[in-house]
Amino acid sequence: MNDATGAGIDQKVALITGANGGIGSAIVTAYRSLGYAVVATSRSMPESGDPQVFAFSGDLLESGAGERIVGAAMDRFGRIDTVVNSAGVYIGKPFTDYTDKDFDLMVGVNLRGFFNVSRSAIGAMLSRGEGGGHLVNISTSLVDQPDSQVPCALASLTKGGLNAVTKELAIEFAGHGIRVNAVSLGVVRTPMNPETTPELAARHPLGRMEEVDDVVQAIVYLEQASFVTGEILHVDGGQSAGH
Repeated sequence: MNDATGAGIDQKVALITGANGGIGSAIVTAYRSLGYAVVATSRSMPESGDPQVFAFSGDLLESGAGERIVGAAMDRFGRIDTVVNSAGVYIGKPFTDYTDKDFDLMVGVNLRGFFNVSRSAIGAMLSRGEGGGHLVNISTSLVDQPDSQVPCALASLTKGGLNAVTKELAIEFAGHGIRVNAVSLGVVRTPMNPETTPELAARHPLGRMEEVDDVVQAIVYLEQASFVTGEILHVDGGQSAGH
């Protein structure tokens, strides 16, 4: 049963991973603007002053983290309607320079983290009986359009896996009204990439870096586009189309 700070009977709930980052925190704000209660999770997640934002710290590299995050969300709000898998790790280096530690980190967060959270969340969606739900995954257009100046084999390996599973899950759960989509990004201006440089801007045919708001607008579109599923939405300034 929900407590006094839980979601209302008809209020939808979004679970956002990687919510303490530049993109993740903006996604939290966007879903609150849509009227959703939000479970915001990250490895280190500060408390929120908004009673409709439940901050939960969880390391996706830890065994069982996905189940604990979803369980806490259900205990707090009693339902999950949307999951945005925003947590991700990027390490760019020549393929032969990658280490086993690099592999374990990127696969652990980008794939295992997605798997554990999404598996548990879809189970929670199905348990309602009425069906319905939405998963949004964050990918990169380097999967579709590799760049000779940007060696990124592990990003392609892990995010390419997300692209593939997005389509598979969209078909597997379409009969239950659960939609699964992805947004495929270019180089986003975040605290990790705070400055525009001619080189970064030139990677996008539109000639500028991607802003966090570009990402958020795409996710909000997918949330509201009830007839869109299995879509890999490229939000990359034309990067995936070619150079």
